[in-house]
Amino acid sequence: MSLVELKVPAIGESITEVTLSQWLVGNGEYVKLDEAICEFESDKATLELPAEAAGKLIWVAEEGDDLEIGAVVAKVDTSVTAGAETPPAPAPVVEETSTAPTPAATSAAAGHPSPAAAKIMRENDLAADKVSGTGRDGRITKEDAVKAAANKTATPAPKVDTPAKPATVTSVGGSRGTSRKKMSRMRRTIAKNLLAAKHESAMLTTFNEVDLTNIMALRKKYQEQFVAKYGVKLGFMSLFSKACAKVLLEMPDVNAMIDGDHVVYHDYADISIAISTPTGLVVPPVHNVESLKFHEVELKIKELAGKARSGKLTLDEMRGGTFTITNGGVFGSMMSTPILNKPQSAVLGMHTIQQRPMAVNGEVKIRPMMYLALSYDHRVIDGSTSVTFLVKVKNLLEDPTTLLLDL
Repeated sequence: MSLVELKVPAIGESITEVTLSQWLVGNGEYVKLDEAICEFESDKATLELPAEAAGKLIWVAEEGDDLEIGAVVAKVDTSVTAGAETPPAPAPVVEETSTAPTPAATSAAAGHPSPAAAKIMRENDLAADKVSGTGRDGRITKEDAVKAAANKTATPAPKVDTPAKPATVTSVGGSRGTSRKKMSRMRRTIAKNLLAAKHESAMLTTFNEVDLTNIMALRKKYQEQFVAKYGVKLGFMSLFSKACAKVLLEMPDVNAMIDGDHVVYHDYADISIAISTPTGLVVPPVHNVESLKFHEVELKIKELAGKARSGKLTLDEMRGGTFTITNGGVFGSMMSTPILNKPQSAVLGMHTIQQRPMAVNGEVKIRPMMYLALSYDHRVIDGSTSVTFLVKVKNLLEDPTTLLLDL
């Protein structure tokens, strides 16, 4: 037997540990060279581990295990070739004088489900001893689990006749069951970073509101031409990003961050865009927003959002950022206090657009209004600076011509 060890590879300078989130090849199954055998979840991204040799895969770690860089994940028995079958165990010899047959030796794989089968069994509350395994060495395959689940659904529970009892109230309320599930590595990292942002910064939030009448009119008038030329819609994110980028370069304190006893200033605006994914919130940055055109910002945000939701963001695409924009309005949030994205010093929160009566030139008119929230680190940004920044962004959005003409 010749075994090749498969270890957790070095992923990045700041990453020392990963979580084995899912096996893609079952224990004992044949694996090809460079075939992905499992998925790792790091602090920032999901990665696949390819097999370094062909042969029989032997698991060393289990799903959900936290593994350090360099730890052994699995081994490959290269002496096993594709299509090789394990010879069946000889039939047990039964003595004529025995009153009962001797139990046959059971393979270690017997009754062990494949990853896909285990998922189906969990969803249908099926115990391993209730499913017959037809795979190699008695292993439970996906087809075995599907069949068992179908039989469970089709077979009605036996009717048991019990003597009638007087009706009594034994409890009040519904189910009180609980479940326990380990947090994903990304969720644990998010929790750690958010807690650090609360404890390691002097965070305050200032609010304002913006009248989006002119923005809405601009989008309505030019949307078809914009889509026809660039293949993407003119959304709110590019307009808000460009407005923030312009003011960030005018007010470098809001675009700065603390590094030890120093403040680091940036002559560019890398704006991180908060994107909701099934595994948690990610904030990949759009670099040099101040130098991009509106359609370039829209296309980049669309690209990053697609990669984030499909789990294909790279570590390089997650690095950096000098300022963050988060849009809780897409979920209906009317007002919130966004939390800082460390080590950045400020984050802008967008919210839902509501038609509200506003006093305009002495008259009451219905306008599309949005509340804006700017959370900031008071160690770097003074209160007057934060308010001025938000007012400048508000003015650019309420008169987008000044933004387009760079006035």
